[in-house]
Amino acid sequence: MPEVQPPHWVLVGAGHIGTLAAAYLRAAGHGVTVIRRAAAAPIDTTLIFADGRGTQRLRLPVTTPESIAKPITYLLVACKTPYTEAAVSPLRLADTATVVRLQNGIGSLDNLLPGGARLIDAVTTSAVKGTPERHEVVAENATWFGDGGAAPQWFEGLARHWPHLEWTGAIRQRQWQKLVANAAINPLTALHDVPNGQLLEDETLHARMAAIVREADNLLTALDSDWPGDSLASVEAVARATAGNTSSMRADVQRGATTEIDAINGWLLEQGARLGVDLPINREVCSALWER
Repeated sequence: MPEVQPPHWVLVGAGHIGTLAAAYLRAAGHGVTVIRRAAAAPIDTTLIFADGRGTQRLRLPVTTPESIAKPITYLLVACKTPYTEAAVSPLRLADTATVVRLQNGIGSLDNLLPGGARLIDAVTTSAVKGTPERHEVVAENATWFGDGGAAPQWFEGLARHWPHLEWTGAIRQRQWQKLVANAAINPLTALHDVPNGQLLEDETLHARMAAIVREADNLLTALDSDWPGDSLASVEAVARATAGNTSSMRADVQRGATTEIDAINGWLLEQGARLGVDLPINREVCSALWER
């Protein structure tokens, strides 16, 4: 079989996770160009790995939508969900483009892609923090890609350079598992300005977290009778493993940025409204964050 030519990706969202993904793609021989609305110099940044591998310098070229002559065939979307439409709408995508969505929440690319595009969802449990110039890779955990079909030809080569990367036929379950954890942890830590572990230590916050999880499980069971439910133990495990961390939503609130509540708890509310399933605690935290 002839060797597969690695694709060249256009990256939307060179934040912590987007930059880490770009480093893995480059290590696998893939091309990566960051796209921004305004002309900018190349990105020069450093990744610092907590496992003792030291540091890695990364330089990524930057272009604008107007500067790309041909339709984009490979797109990696890693921006925060509130900015997805503004970032993706100006792009000219090939009718059969491959798009990997590496974001929290669900639904951010609805109605934004050509009908023939292949959308591959990605779910990661890795953790990165720091600044735009220094990305501290705290943990390289499991990442799953999937779209219900077979893995593309380039995936096997990428998996050799992306730690703990797997192709799964059950990507929706992975998405929902992460969604429930994000829905239970992120808004409460943002609204009460506490680290993740406080949700385990404070009885009132723990009770609210458990209520959000129950509502989410009830809804997801209504969407899919095979959903295992009983997600509280796994959510508590996430909160325990990240006890000292600041959730991304708490960080957004602290700096006055738009949060990803619409794609997380907001998505749950949309599905609940469609099915007639009430989610009062999820609605309450959404309203509180929308009003900030």
